[in-house]
This record gives sequence, C-alpha cells and structure tokens, in this order.
Amino acid sequence: MRQSGRRSALLGALLLVASLAVGCGDSDDSSGSSKGLEKKTLTVASLPLVDGAALHIAQKQKLFEAEGLKVQIKPVQQSIQALPALAKGDVDVIAGANYVSFLQANEKGTLKLSIVAEGATLTSNMMNVLVKSDSKIKTAKDLEGKKVAVNILNNIQSLTLNAILKANNVDSAKVNYVAIPFPQMAAALEKGQVDAVHIVEPFLSDTQKKQGARVAVDGGSEPVTGLPISGYVSTQDFTSKNPKTAAAFQRAIMKAQGIATGDRKRVEEVLPGYARIDSQVASVITLPGYPTSLNTTRMQRVVDLMTTAGLLKQKPDMKTILFQPTA
Repeated sequence: MRQSGRRSALLGALLLVASLAVGCGDSDDSSGSSKGLEKKTLTVASLPLVDGAALHIAQKQKLFEAEGLKVQIKPVQQSIQALPALAKGDVDVIAGANYVSFLQANEKGTLKLSIVAEGATLTSNMMNVLVKSDSKIKTAKDLEGKKVAVNILNNIQSLTLNAILKANNVDSAKVNYVAIPFPQMAAALEKGQVDAVHIVEPFLSDTQKKQGARVAVDGGSEPVTGLPISGYVSTQDFTSKNPKTAAAFQRAIMKAQGIATGDRKRVEEVLPGYARIDSQVASVITLPGYPTSLNTTRMQRVVDLMTTAGLLKQKPDMKTILFQPTA
C-alpha cells in the first residue's frame, strides 16, 4: 500500500511539473514562437521589384519563422493583378503594392485598405525616364508630344513624373503615357514602340547595361524625393480578424527593412532569385529607401499629391488605413 501510495504521489508530481511546463510555454506570447497567432500561414503576392526586397530577406533570414509564421510567396507582374485575390481573401498581403491603385480601390469601395508596412520610398535615380542613346530627348521639356511607357496608367509613375514635369514648367497633358509592364519596357524602347520608358530598378540598370539607354529625367528628383511609393497592403477585414498575425508580419518586415537599410549586401543576395537579374546588375542598382516604421505624416504626402492631381476625390482617414498593433 505504501509503495502504491508513493507511486501515485510521484506520478502526481510528474503530471504537475508537465502541466506547469506546458503552461509556461503557452504563456510566452512575446517570444518568436508565439502560439497566439490567429493564422500562421500567410500567402503574399510579390512583384519582381527592389521595393519588396525585405519580404525575401525576412524569408531567407527566417524572421517570419521567428514570429511563428509561415509565408508562401506568389510572384505577380503587377500589384493590381493580385487585387481581386486580396479582396476575395485568396491572398493575405501584397508586397510592393503601389499606393495609388489601392488608395483608389479603397475610395471606390473595392476593398477596405489596410497598409501593414511601408515598403519603399523614392530615391534619386531609382525610377528614371530612359531613352535610346541616340534619342533627341535631352530634357523633361522634350517629353512633350512623346510616348512614355509606364507600368500602369494614372498611377504612381505618372503621378510622380507629372509633379517633376510641373516643377520644370512642362505641360504633362502633352505627354502620351502608354501602359507596358516593367519586364517588357526594354524591348518596347529598343523596337521604337515608345520614345521613352519610365522604368524602375532593377529593370532600369539592366536596360542601361544591355542597351546603353540614357537617363533623360531623374524620376526621384524634387518635389517627389523621399515620397512613399509602395508597401505591404492587406484588407481591414484581415487585420481586424487577425491582429496578432498582422502584427507579427509587420515586425518581421520592419526588421528586414532595417537589414536592407543597414546592409546593402543582404539586398543584393536576394535580388537574383526573385527579380531574375544577375549579381553584377544587383551590385550597381540604385536602391529605394526602406522605412522601418509606418509613418502617418510621410504617407500623407501621397494622399495630398493624389488629391491635387485629381486621383482621389477626397482625402481618406489614414488612421483607419495604417495598421497599428494594439499594445
């Protein structure tokens, strides 16, 4: 009887220790292996642009894994291609999404936008107007009456370029914008289908290297230097139902943005894989700014510029659009 009692007591003690261990493990919600996430597997649509480098750095450095997340990346050529999938919930986040399209979709009611993290800000010579080496186009004024390729019409490219043209006393209404996806711009320029291409890295440097194309206008010059151009967007429905998951994704991205800002080599390492460019081009391209915070004042610049250009009828409440995790 005494041996049976001892065994029972020992078994009870072991069960108590085990339950305490399990309890301690579950309560550690601040650790990278947090078990409190509403959703642990995310599908992220991504463009082959330098804007989304942080997504691939976070994947390579296992920053998502450290937050308890598994991220599945789906390549897309244009962020608006993934917009219907985002609205339906087939995609959770779009990386490198241009703000213009999504702020317009928010105003139209196509989706209720939630910006989870900033992706890139405009820097000098990272999104330029290129022309052939023998082109007669020398200045911004020479673009009047010419065909200029942009990735998407009435978007971040024409918005920023028109602001630059206006600052240089150029009539932007006389510029004929033509929609051509970034990967096809170099061929369109070479064949003479357009007079110029407003092209972004890494396609910019690749086109210069292969064609000897010349910069006609610095697309990152004043008054748009430092302007937010793209980010990591989702829907308010997703972030409201999955606040811990959205916060975990945001933390991982912001850590990766910090890595991209502080160590260019980390960006160069991931570019050949998802952007399909060789390492030599990756080493010379102009990188955007990689913000490590979600800044209302900075984002308001985009809204103000869009409103002035007539791309938004009224200014949205950015406090409801910018995702801010609860303490």
